[in-house]
Formats: sequence, C-alpha cells, structure tokens
Amino acid sequence: MKKVIVLLLFFIAVSFNTQKPVAYDVGEWFKFRIHYGFINAGYATLEVKEGVKDNKKVYHTIGKGYTVGMSRFFFKVDDTYESYFDKVTNKPYQFVRKIDEGGYTKNQEGFFNQDNNKVLVKDYKKKTEKTFPVTENVQDILSTFYFLRNHPNIDKLKVGESVIVDMFFDDEVFKFKLKFIGREDLKTKFGTVSTMIFRPLVQSGRVFKEEESLTVWISDDENKLPLRIKASLAVGSLKADLDGFKGLKNPFMVKVKKK
Repeated sequence: MKKVIVLLLFFIAVSFNTQKPVAYDVGEWFKFRIHYGFINAGYATLEVKEGVKDNKKVYHTIGKGYTVGMSRFFFKVDDTYESYFDKVTNKPYQFVRKIDEGGYTKNQEGFFNQDNNKVLVKDYKKKTEKTFPVTENVQDILSTFYFLRNHPNIDKLKVGESVIVDMFFDDEVFKFKLKFIGREDLKTKFGTVSTMIFRPLVQSGRVFKEEESLTVWISDDENKLPLRIKASLAVGSLKADLDGFKGLKNPFMVKVKKK
C-alpha cells in the first residue's frame, strides 16, 4: 500500500498539452478516489497555487494522499508533497516531502541550485543537511508532471515510444520514462471521454523496478486531465478515478455526457 500511495501521488498529475497557453494555471484542483474493488481506500488531491521565490511569482503545487475508513485502521497514510517551480522554465526551486505511511515517516525539504546543478536536502527528522549533485534541468516529483504537460513531443509519439525526464527523488537522480500505449474512449463519472494511455517505465534501482505495473489514462484534449490510474497488484488491482475538479485552464471535452 505504501508504494502504491507514493506512485499514485506521483502520477495523478500526469497530463499533457503541446499548445500555449499552458494547460493549467493557479486555481486548478483535482480530487481522486482510491478504491480496491468496491472498497473506498482513500483520496488524493492536487492543486496549483501561486508562491514567491527569489522575489518573483512561481507556481506552488501541493499533492496530498490519505487513507480513510477501515483502510486507515489497517494502514494509515498521510502524505504531502509540494513543489515550487518557475512559471517560464519549469525549473524547481524547492520541494517539500512530509509523509506518514503506516508509521514510516519522512520530513524533508530540498533547495535547488540549478546554476551549479546541486540540491540541498534538509532532513528535519534526522536533523541532517546534505548536498547532492544533479543533472542539468532536473525536476522534482511534482514539477516533472507540469513540465510534461507542455512537452512538445507528447502528441507526436507513436505507440511504443517514450519521453524521458531526469527526476530527483529519495536522494538520487533517475530516468523517469513514460511510454505511450495508445488511445481509447473511457467511461467516467462525467461521461465518455477520449483518452491517451501511458505507462511509466523507469531504470531499475532501489526505488522502482525495471517496469511498473501502472497505467494512466488522460483526457485527449487541451487540459489532458488525469482520469484514471490503475496499479496491478499480486491480488487484484488498485484504482484511482478522478472524482472532482475545478479551475481548469481549458474546456473539458466530453464525447458523451453521463445522464
């Protein structure tokens, strides 16, 4: 459950757009319902606010995930991820990671120096500070997805092709790869929506396997809303469906509205 919640927060913002103006703006907000079969396991939210870094306005995104009901009794999850990144370049200035997953906790902040390709990580639980080398134009866990929302090659991908982004997570830089699977019409609580399907693939390592059993459906319109995330488990599967939204930059395109 712990890894699934982290991955869910990781992917709830995976939405793409190749046209200007950008597909999102201050005020955008998503809410997802996480369910295992008929069991309501929890919720996740993602929102875009405005912040100030280095005396200029930046995007401040906040992602949260938490279990509810009996799921909370068996495995309590309260996770918060934040990112401050540039409105023009999308380069992150700072990230926040506060998690409580079944008693496993982290409380960290990271401060990027993109000019020197370094990030200073302050661990408030361990009371330590450490500087890590990073690659040029590296992203953090949330800024990655807003970077991809305006990636120029997303709509040009053929089935089986991928886009790759360097991402800093858990004190290391790894290659986040998103593979395009195809398109299909998806039935949602809002109606039938044309979607693009992606599957995240990453380099093997300590955090992720070579290939994750995770699939993401996003609306095939200018917003590229994340509509469904499905994680295949050893027994059954865990799903997250878009449950509510507001503050969209562009009209939400629905082929057939639900009656």
